[in-house]
Amino acid sequence: MHDGSSVDELAKQLKKELDRYSPGGKLPSSRALVERFRVSPVTVSRALGQLAAEGLVVTRPGAGVFRAEPQASAAPAGDTSWQEVSLSADATAELVPRAVDASGVLATLAAPAPGVIEFNGGYLDPALQPERAMAAALARAGRRPGAWGRPPIDGLPELREWFARGIGGAITAAEVLITAGGQSGLTTALRALAPPGAPVLVESPTYPGMLAIARAAGLRPVPVPVDTDGVRPHLLEAAFRATGAKVFVCQPLFQNPTGAVLCAERRPEVLRIARAAGAFVIEDDFVRRLVHEDAGPLPRPLSSDDHDGVVVHVCSLTKATSPSFRVSALAARGPVLERLRAIQVVDHFFVPRPLQEAALELVGSPAWPRHLRAVSGELRVRRDAMAAALRLRVPDLAVPHIPAGGYNLWVRLPDGVDETALASASLRAGVAVAPGRPYFAAEPPAAHVRLSFAAVASVAEIQEGVRRLRAACDEVGG
Repeated sequence: MHDGSSVDELAKQLKKELDRYSPGGKLPSSRALVERFRVSPVTVSRALGQLAAEGLVVTRPGAGVFRAEPQASAAPAGDTSWQEVSLSADATAELVPRAVDASGVLATLAAPAPGVIEFNGGYLDPALQPERAMAAALARAGRRPGAWGRPPIDGLPELREWFARGIGGAITAAEVLITAGGQSGLTTALRALAPPGAPVLVESPTYPGMLAIARAAGLRPVPVPVDTDGVRPHLLEAAFRATGAKVFVCQPLFQNPTGAVLCAERRPEVLRIARAAGAFVIEDDFVRRLVHEDAGPLPRPLSSDDHDGVVVHVCSLTKATSPSFRVSALAARGPVLERLRAIQVVDHFFVPRPLQEAALELVGSPAWPRHLRAVSGELRVRRDAMAAALRLRVPDLAVPHIPAGGYNLWVRLPDGVDETALASASLRAGVAVAPGRPYFAAEPPAAHVRLSFAAVASVAEIQEGVRRLRAACDEVGG
């Protein structure tokens, strides 16, 4: 039976020897390492997994293990001193009640009745989840030395390093906090950056869970419209000027629910406008790992272009794994990091260590890139199947944008069709949809529903769900 300490010892030895290999150079085979160090194949696999999670080696299934290419040099340090003014400014706005309407959140969390097709879900169907890889990672994690002890408050260093590399730019592991899912990260960020009663700028439409967080904190969400190229900068600038807000929450990549991507021309504008207002941008990069196969190169996170600590970045493993795999990261630069850390500690103490260890095991395994590739291909197939079925069976429903990432389509209803009535009729017909009203902080410009193609078991189920939606539309006159 292999000893967990031998894994760490082997990992340390392999790190010492990495300089023998040029970047991209191939390491000895697992069999050679087993014979040389007289350890089990499992010990070798886990030690290499640790090095992969730390970005020191790259595992290529069928080819072997290679030394990773060196990281690009760090970006300029920038100037975060402006944050001291924004973080200490007193709010003069009248306090607002902390009443919360959780209906928009519950619509995507509540399990549908048996036989109901789940077009309202916000997570991958079990058929798309890496269940075997997660189970194996959790089993390996539970045997790690100290796995059941108290973790570092900020999170395991190797996991913080992995998230920092994924975010890119000047972000380092020291500027990353491990949090329990994206919702937790957003809650911490909003509580840290805006006092009760303050306005907070949000995209319109936007994720209902974020609106619920804001209202629970006593904040006043102020909507800024988006189009297919993301938030509209001139309206963002006007909103900052009119409200005096110090926070803007956005999803620049495959925005929920529209699927919009903030275009290259608008990215520097958003940062410039926020910086001029002395404001923070909370970047919810929630779905980067659910890119579709035909998306092409993705834009980098906004935070990778930010040198002055404007962006507080939130990203998560949950959407690409399972709703119960709640491991995410908060990243920020400058004095604001200490405030985020304090609120994170007070609210949650820390993310359970076994889950952090399991995350390291998962992302360091060959199964992780295989899973991401498989999901990428499957989401494209499902997206196309849903779009085609809607065009064929329900052509009166408008789908203005077909996204290249994420898990849903944002559908505009014909004038005169009541979305609440349609949602009720759909449920009677055996398909659950998410009404559009909870996605708006103010009165919506039109009626919508959000349809998920990731929370169902198959393309056949998508086609049957659209057939049932057609029946519901006939019932309400749409």
